[in-house]
Formats: sequence, C-alpha cells, structure tokens
Amino acid sequence: MVIIIILAYGEMMSSYLTQINAINAKSQTASLLAAEAGYEKALYWMSEQPDILGSLKAGEGSGVIDFGTSNCEYKVSFHSFMGARPLFRIRSIGTSGRPVFSRVIDVAVVQEVTGWAMDLCQIPTGTNATANVYFGNNEIVEMPIHINNRNDIPDNIDINILGSPLFKRKVYMGESRTTPGGADKYASVMPLFQDGILFDQPYVRITDSAAVNSKLNRFRDSTKPAYRFTPDPPNTSVPSPRDSAVQLEFYVQGGTGRVRITNNCTVKLISSGFGSVDYMMTPAASPNPYMLYNIYGYHYKPTTESSTVISVTDTYVSQTFGSYSSEPGGQIYVNGNVIIGGDDIPNPDQIVKGKITIVATGNIWIADSINVDGPRDADEKPSADNPNVLGLIAQGIIKVVDPGQSPTSPPSYSGLSYQAIGNRRVPPVTYPGRWLPEPTVVEAAMTIGRGGFGAENSTTRKVYSSPADNLIVTGSIAEPIRGRVGGLDAVTGLPSQGYAKQYRMDDRLNEGILPGDIWFSGRYIPAPAGWKDYRLAN
Repeated sequence: MVIIIILAYGEMMSSYLTQINAINAKSQTASLLAAEAGYEKALYWMSEQPDILGSLKAGEGSGVIDFGTSNCEYKVSFHSFMGARPLFRIRSIGTSGRPVFSRVIDVAVVQEVTGWAMDLCQIPTGTNATANVYFGNNEIVEMPIHINNRNDIPDNIDINILGSPLFKRKVYMGESRTTPGGADKYASVMPLFQDGILFDQPYVRITDSAAVNSKLNRFRDSTKPAYRFTPDPPNTSVPSPRDSAVQLEFYVQGGTGRVRITNNCTVKLISSGFGSVDYMMTPAASPNPYMLYNIYGYHYKPTTESSTVISVTDTYVSQTFGSYSSEPGGQIYVNGNVIIGGDDIPNPDQIVKGKITIVATGNIWIADSINVDGPRDADEKPSADNPNVLGLIAQGIIKVVDPGQSPTSPPSYSGLSYQAIGNRRVPPVTYPGRWLPEPTVVEAAMTIGRGGFGAENSTTRKVYSSPADNLIVTGSIAEPIRGRVGGLDAVTGLPSQGYAKQYRMDDRLNEGILPGDIWFSGRYIPAPAGWKDYRLAN
C-alpha cells in the first residue's frame, strides 16, 4: 500500500508539474505574441504618419493593446541618425500569465528608401483625365518600384507594360495580386519581374501635401540664412508668361566642389497649348486635379546682379532632433524656381562634389547633365565609397528642359542679360538653339510634390539620335503622377520620340548619405543588426 501511495503521489506531482510547465510555456508564448503584436501596431502607426518626425515631436507614438489573457505596451521614439538618415526605435513589452511573463521586442528601424515611387502609373491628359503610361519594350529598370493602389473599378493591373521590359529590382504594389473575384491579374507578366513583386504594400505619401510641406519647412528652418533665397518678382519687360528663379551651376575647381548662384533671374515661359502633356497637380482648392503649366523657355539675369561662387561645404549644416545631430550636409532653399545648368562653368556638364540637397517651393528645371564627382564602379554608377551626392526636392515639378525652345535671336531688354544654357559642347552652337548631351544624365535623389519627373515638350522635342536620346537617372524618384519622358511606338513598344529611360538605383542612399529627410515611404524596416528580442526577469 505504501509503495502504491508513493507511486500515485509521484504520478500526481508529475502531472501537476507538466501542467504548470504547459501553462508557463503558454504564457511565455502569449507574451511573445503580444510583444510582436505591439511591434506590428507601432509599424502600422508609423506608416500612417504624414511626417513621423513631427508626430514624435508632438509626443505621439505609444499605446497599449489588451488581449484579455495578455497585453502589450509599445512606444516609438527617435533613436539616432544613421549618417543623415533618421533611425527610430520601437520597444514593445508583452506580458501574460501568473506569475507574469514578460517578453521585449526592441528594434531600431529606418524608413525604407524608395527607388522609384509613384502614386499613379498614369500621365494626365487633361484637367480631369489620365492615360496609361507604359514601361516599354526592352527597357531595363534597375530601381525598386513602388506604385500605390489606384482603387480602380473594374480592378485592373496598376503597372502598365508594353512589350517585354525587364525589372531587375523588387517591385512593390499597393494593390492585391487578385481581383475581388479571385482572378490573378499578374499571371501573364510575372516573368518580367526578375526579383519578384510584393503586393498589399503601405501607401507612399507623396500626394500628401501636409507631408510635403512639413519636410520643406524643416529644410527651410535648418538651412543657413545666407542660402535661403526668395528671388525678386520677374522683370515686367519680359512678356508674359514669366516667372522668377535662381540659377545654380555646379563644378569642381582645385579639388573643391563649387556652386555658382545667380539670384533674381527672370524666366521666359512658353505657354502650354493644345496637345501638350505638361501637366501638374492643381492646388487643393481647385475643382480639377490637374492643370497645364508653362514650360521653361529661356531666362535673363539683371545686369546689376552679380553671381556668387561658394564652396558646397559652405552650405553644410546638421539636422537635429532633440540631442541628436546628423552627419553634416549642404542645403540650399529657394522660395521659388531653380534652374540647374549654364554656360559659365569650366565643364559643360554639372559636376557635384560634396553632399547637398536643393529645395524649391516651385519648379526645378534641369538644363544639362548632372553628375557627381568621385570614384565609379565598372557599371559607371558612383561606387560605395563615393562621398558625393545630390538631392532635389521641388514642390512643383522637376523636368529636363526642351532644347528646342531656345530663341533664334534672344530679345534684348534694358537692364537684362540673356543667360545661355547648353552651348558649351560639341557640336558647338551659339544661336539658334542649345545642345543637351546624349545621353542626358541625372545623378540625384528626386522628390516631386505636384507632378512627375520627365522631359518638357516631349511629344514634339527634337530627337538627336535614332530612335531616341537616352535619359539616364542614377538615384531615386518619388512622384505623385508620372511625367512623360518620350513616346513609345504602339506596335513595337520601342521609343519613338523624346527620351528612352534608363533608370538605376543609387544604393548609397540606403546608407544615409543624402542630407536631410526626403523619404515618403510607408514601409519601415529593421536597421542592420537592429533587432533585439529577450525575456524580462520575473
């Protein structure tokens, strides 16, 4: 009997301990799952913020989730800078059970750098109309692409393809792969996507005017006063339409990166007429979403205006958040339009040496090739150790100018001096015309607030080579609508006018090399070695 009692007691204790261990294991698992839920909720909250830095300054970014038998507390905070790129911290504590088990997920995250992000893979064709713009036959796109969900009815594929372009980087789509009825919209085109597609991705907030304004204001306030420009109203001697601008010319002299600044320029604009595709988004109060805008024709400077030459490093500042400071970089802020290019520098191309971001509340017109200085890889992209980078942010549009708009003989106006662009190259031309390079190269991270990156007057612009000139972009693009670069033949899908696209990602942007926070992605991802997961002692 004694032996039987001892054995029975042992069985009971074993069963009890097994039950306790099972309860504890369940509580530990529940606490971990609660912590993960808090982490996911924090990521979702971050994706919903127009400007995450502004939200954190306002004290937002924390919460509690109660699951009944478990709960979590999460908090989003600013962590530090990774170069010039903001680094955030998510700390989520999940608890469950009696005694209480606590698990912590502590992750340093960064806002994902978008390669080519757009709200619509469409181009405006009227004040209230858009048409598909296509990735053409044989085009090679070496940028990650993100396209927001169009929410169209019926539900069609949101990326427009003609022929067989090749996508060499991952593509992120805001929409689902299937229609509400379960049909696979992407089955026939999936082989074109070399690195695959991720569906149902967070919204890129490039159409959010509050987000754009917040970032522009932060740049304005952190730029040195000497490099904040508001050009004078345009000279009324120049016939309407006209506008004012600041002209910037980048070059290297004596191993130092320099920029020539000419303030108070007057731009002679060319009216956009019937058949034009040069649209931008209208102000929020307008009843129509799009409007034709007047493209760049040519410009003058006052004869009394002296150009100023500075070193790029003169413009350097550090972004700050609380007690944290980023690595320094250059900033020029223009309350108006910007022209990049000219004839007064030693090299016909624009050469950027240093780290600098140009911000314009109006348009940025690119009037030449823009290259960064420094070492290159075998594919001619800036190498990983190249410290030079350019950022361009326009509240309006960023466009390559039309070389055909230069006048045969520029009108003369008292007190104004005509400023030629694109003449210092082979074949040499004075007047008529200007000569943009083939290919035209833009090495920059570009953010466009009210339009798309592209080429002005691309439907009729002169093509200097057959079948089309090449526009090479190495950097990144964020745009609310697509900007037209050139035309595709409807049968072959090959470029037939304007420019053919060659867009490549500058992977250095992932390392926080670019001055300031210009990103609009809703995706936040763990920084390298940024994930910690551990159990708190009871």
